[in-house]
Amino acid sequence: MFESILLVKRLSASVREGCKSDDALRYNRAPMAERNESGAEAEATAGAAAAATAGAAAGSPWRPLRVPIFRNLLIADLASDIGTFMQTVGAAWLMTSLSSRPLYIALIQTASALPFFLLALPAGAIGDIFDRRRLILGTESWMLAIAVILAAVTIAGGMTPWLLLLLTLALSLGDAVEAPTWRAIFPELVKKEDLTPALALNGIEFNLARAVGPGLAGLVIAVAGVGTAFTLNAASFLGVIVVIALWKRPARKRRLPETVRGASAAAIRYVRYSPGIRTVLVRSACVIFFSSAFWALLPTVAKDLSKSSIGYGLLLGFFGGGAVLGAVLLQRAGAKLSREAILSAATVVFGGIVVSTATLHSLAVLCGLMILGGAAWTVFMSLFNTMVQNLAPDWVRARVLAVYLFVFQGSVAIGSTLWGFAADHTNAHVALLASGVGIGACLLLQFPFRLPNTEADLSPWNHWGKPSMFEDIAPEQGPVLVTVRYVIDPAKAPEFLKEIYKYERVRRRDGATRWGIFYDTEARNVYVETFVVDSWAEHERQHDRFTAADHEVEKRVVNYALEPIKVKHYIHAKGGAG
Repeated sequence: MFESILLVKRLSASVREGCKSDDALRYNRAPMAERNESGAEAEATAGAAAAATAGAAAGSPWRPLRVPIFRNLLIADLASDIGTFMQTVGAAWLMTSLSSRPLYIALIQTASALPFFLLALPAGAIGDIFDRRRLILGTESWMLAIAVILAAVTIAGGMTPWLLLLLTLALSLGDAVEAPTWRAIFPELVKKEDLTPALALNGIEFNLARAVGPGLAGLVIAVAGVGTAFTLNAASFLGVIVVIALWKRPARKRRLPETVRGASAAAIRYVRYSPGIRTVLVRSACVIFFSSAFWALLPTVAKDLSKSSIGYGLLLGFFGGGAVLGAVLLQRAGAKLSREAILSAATVVFGGIVVSTATLHSLAVLCGLMILGGAAWTVFMSLFNTMVQNLAPDWVRARVLAVYLFVFQGSVAIGSTLWGFAADHTNAHVALLASGVGIGACLLLQFPFRLPNTEADLSPWNHWGKPSMFEDIAPEQGPVLVTVRYVIDPAKAPEFLKEIYKYERVRRRDGATRWGIFYDTEARNVYVETFVVDSWAEHERQHDRFTAADHEVEKRVVNYALEPIKVKHYIHAKGGAG
């Protein structure tokens, strides 16, 4: 049931470094003291897919293990992930014992996904604003406490369906707050040149846990009971807490601090004006909505096939083994096929596996098919995660990923509930059959929502000249009105307007709340672009958000100017009392 949580925890970003310079346009000022987000560990399946290229990119793929903090955290995280997978099997199996209704079993998945749906955006902002080490320690301690309560109540025999759902929700609350911060610390642990092999090692760790954890849980539950599995999960948090507590993270200062509200608004605005990101969100939301039936109803199917928890553990264990296979296949297929072709193939295979789960009644056959299911799941999850990461620049990547988590977990929460209702009113096999057909129908989305190009250069391009000011401006002052005057050839006005309206998306995406283009009634070759930003600090951030890819859009606009453009800044003048 916590499969989606573990995937969320492993979402990450590849680091893009280096700024190009343009002496004529560059803002001549001190550089930013710090980026809000330099990128983080790769989503585990994508990281495993990068393993084959890690050596070429950064020497030995084992070199990051020389860094004590990375090595210790990798080991601790392996134990923690195995514990979480044991929690996955334990919670699902316990619910099948507490209630025979498929709805209650499906609600376990909803309870684990709902906090990510509700807290993704503020959690991403919190991870950028507050001390990450302390935040992780706090959330890990919270989850340890909830895991202890869960184990104690289960061993005492006091567990009920609703209490299990409540404790699952509480456990997921801690993970939801921690998830963006967790992936944000990853590039702080190793040097830039070691990041690629470090991501690959993290992928190996995750998939090893996915292959070992469920089978181990099934064995432990069969021999010693669900309470023992929950106890082992609680103990698994201790290693991460100790390693993070001993980590001497350097203090970091930010020149332009943001509020949680402002940072969240910036993420929403960025996604709204980024067509490529919106396309990936739509495609992933549809696939995940239909796929959520598989995770929500697999315990019910396993219960029908085998009265022992070992059967459910074996299904998930084979699925985890297939995930490793999928990582290898993705890397090889990527060199020969387009992303659209790879995604289509993975969607067809996973849809077929869901239909097989609904119609077949042999545990041995389904275990074999789970290998293909794990491979397909890894492929399309890795593609979605990687595209989101590559479409967002450093400054907003954590928050864009938080939006992705919001959509991902919203699809899981809503889907799990609806598929649980469907199974309650029919049966799990009918619901799974319908979801499998729905997954296949997602192939039609490639026509209106073609996957975007992710090759754009998103490295910062700080291009504005520092304005002349007769006094210093406080960061909170605003709103700020910016005007840009263009003198163009009147004969080329239609082409100019076409290009500058494309530029509107960049302005709004990076902070403008209003935008417009006006012509001078006294001079037919003069146009004035205007946009409004909430505060002076936000306008300065807007400068730092401009990328090399945006510079190409800007060049097409500026090429129409017959003389240098003129930029003016105006601060809102507040009237006196009375």
